[in-house]
Amino acid sequence: MSRQYIDCREFPSATNCTVAMSADNEKELLEAAVQHAVAVHGHADSPDLRKQLKSLFKPGTPPLKVVPAKAA
Repeated sequence: MSRQYIDCREFPSATNCTVAMSADNEKELLEAAVQHAVAVHGHADSPDLRKQLKSLFKPGTPPLKVVPAKAA
């Protein structure tokens, strides 16, 4: 499996979080992303959270600069 990442900079938040994380396998990345979402963003660990986070994984490594998505 190739390296994957998830990047908080892509999503507007009250904390303006700049954390990006990557891993060589999906399970490791998911565990790190869940821990971050719970500890920093106050989400509850749930199957829905895990499914949502997994859907946001991208191949490769995080870019140096990111243009955040517009708030809905």
